[in-house]
Amino acid sequence: MNPRLDRPLRLGTRRSKLAMSQSGHVAEAVRAVTGRPVELVEITTYGDVSREHLAQIGGTGVFVTALRDALVRGEVDFAVHSLKDLPTTQPEELVIAAMPLREDPRDALVARDGLSFAALPDGARIGTGSPRRTAQLHAYAKSLGKVVETVAIRGNVDTRIGFVRAGELDAVVLAAAGLNRIGRGDEATDLLSVDSVLPAPGQGALAVECLASDTDLIAALGELDDPFTRAAVTAERALLAALEAGCSAPVGALADLLAEGQTVHEMRLRGVVGTLDGSTLVQLSTTGPVPQSYDEAMALGRELADEMLAKGAAGLMGERSL
Repeated sequence: MNPRLDRPLRLGTRRSKLAMSQSGHVAEAVRAVTGRPVELVEITTYGDVSREHLAQIGGTGVFVTALRDALVRGEVDFAVHSLKDLPTTQPEELVIAAMPLREDPRDALVARDGLSFAALPDGARIGTGSPRRTAQLHAYAKSLGKVVETVAIRGNVDTRIGFVRAGELDAVVLAAAGLNRIGRGDEATDLLSVDSVLPAPGQGALAVECLASDTDLIAALGELDDPFTRAAVTAERALLAALEAGCSAPVGALADLLAEGQTVHEMRLRGVVGTLDGSTLVQLSTTGPVPQSYDEAMALGRELADEMLAKGAAGLMGERSL
């Protein structure tokens, strides 16, 4: 018997409450499909220990490198990432074996006194560490005839919501998926419509990554893959990658499936880039058949990115946030 099959599978995860919750859900699913025990291996990443704002320390990748290093060194068998944290370039020695069914991709508002975004007072102070959210929140407020102040914050969910509970901020914006995964979705006072605030590419989705050479594990993890989630986030990340090459403005994107009854027939991809003050946004969408392959999903994203760049996206030079 293969001695590797006698030991538990080692799942590399960040130490945060959210990461541990996400990884715990994946671990249960992997136990179910493999029949093998799974143990969580906690790994501290640069993004966890740095006190700088994410836009200053590189945004994507800062929560990922240590996990990937552990994979390559053989210290863990697979790792779970929030997909929006992954850089768009994939290392050759690693493969994303599964993208499970996506959680709610929307941004959530947690505001004092149960307020919705529309009910926030003029001049409300809103905490977020994301230039993408900053740009769109300002534009959304402007569309409602008011002005908001965005305050750069960092920290885990408790820390961020704590700013509101302590009265330091009127509201904070977090990913709805994260709140749901730690059982705190009911603390959201508003779920921001994607018609007003597009999420980060891949938001709400997880990536389960392992060595490209571990074909048995790839096959097992593949049981967790949701093809519609994979098609959607691949298109979103293709859009992001193409814009990264020609634009340093904050990017939001969402691909969703358009259905008639029970039949899914098309995918709509929406993208936005804007200046940090929200004064200028380039927002476009495209609709086409649901991609049946990686190449088709990539082509959908690149096509929309090209249209956005042609409409002036490259001229919206915000803080480097990608």
